[in-house]
Amino acid sequence: MSELKTNKISTNDQNNVAIDNALGLKSYTTTQRDALTSAAGDMIYNTNDSKVQVYNGTSWDNLGLGTADISYLVIAGGGGGGQAGQSGGGAGGYRNSYASETSGGGGSTETPIAVIADGVQTYSITVGAGGTAGNWATSTAGADGNNSTFHTITSTGGGFGANDANNSQGGDGGSGGASSGNSTGGAGTANQGYAGGAGSAGTAYTPGGGGGAGGAGGNYSNNTAGAGGSSLSSSITGSSVARAGGGGSGGSTYWNPARAASNGGGGGAGNGSSNAASAGSATANTGSGGGGGGLSSDGNTIGGSGAGGSGVVILRWATADATIGATRTGLTDGGVQTDGSDSYIVFTAGTGTITFS
Repeated sequence: MSELKTNKISTNDQNNVAIDNALGLKSYTTTQRDALTSAAGDMIYNTNDSKVQVYNGTSWDNLGLGTADISYLVIAGGGGGGQAGQSGGGAGGYRNSYASETSGGGGSTETPIAVIADGVQTYSITVGAGGTAGNWATSTAGADGNNSTFHTITSTGGGFGANDANNSQGGDGGSGGASSGNSTGGAGTANQGYAGGAGSAGTAYTPGGGGGAGGAGGNYSNNTAGAGGSSLSSSITGSSVARAGGGGSGGSTYWNPARAASNGGGGGAGNGSSNAASAGSATANTGSGGGGGGLSSDGNTIGGSGAGGSGVVILRWATADATIGATRTGLTDGGVQTDGSDSYIVFTAGTGTITFS
């Protein structure tokens, strides 16, 4: 026969029963719980799940609203390289709450998001596309990258590289796009990325490099186009991966002395090209900037620039705390992976919602 054991039970002023000491539920492992002969309404504490559970007559349900802390890495799409400015695109905004890793632009580690793990509450996700590449031959301007989001977290798309060779400024963004001529680089967003590099004062076709999450784009210097700003690395998936570098800018042997193209800032960023060759596009799901196209050796043609890399949203949590819902309509992901006692998931495209339980 079951027994109720307590030191003292009394009534309070509202004639409700009050127990002076904490109520201690009987503890069971999941195996022990499943071996019980239970009736609807039975309540236990599950030591495997660290949850109070109640039997509904068919199965055991967690009591109350469970929560879980979700670490995130949210990177926006990178900016495309410029149309005629030969300038590299800026990296997408980079926001990180995993471990002690920093966010872009010199920002500190952010605070993980506490989600309600009830299988009902939804959380929105968008993976931003990279900005389109500029192309002089088709009069196509380079474009900013698109924002990526997780719930209340928004990372800003990277700025485009300068689209006009003469004193044109790169776009503002998560990290700024590079400028050409006598213009400063596009601005970065605080705690997401750095500014793009500036072109050479008073001279056309002299671009800087796109800004990166880990450093500003380089300014034109010593007959070399400015290099892309550096990327940042994260181990949120268990191994260190570099992302969100600024795009390099184009060069040409048309100039005397010749101007060398520059490389991107790593993390899959596009390199600049020379002599009307097409520049490198950034790698998908890195949020890096596209490279700037090069001027032909006769000065008459500019090669196509590179597109910005699409962004990425990565979530990580303690496996014991939550399970992500199987329905993730509108989103592309690689499924739930494990690393030690944690689970993580990488979203590579789309817009949709998720749940946790």
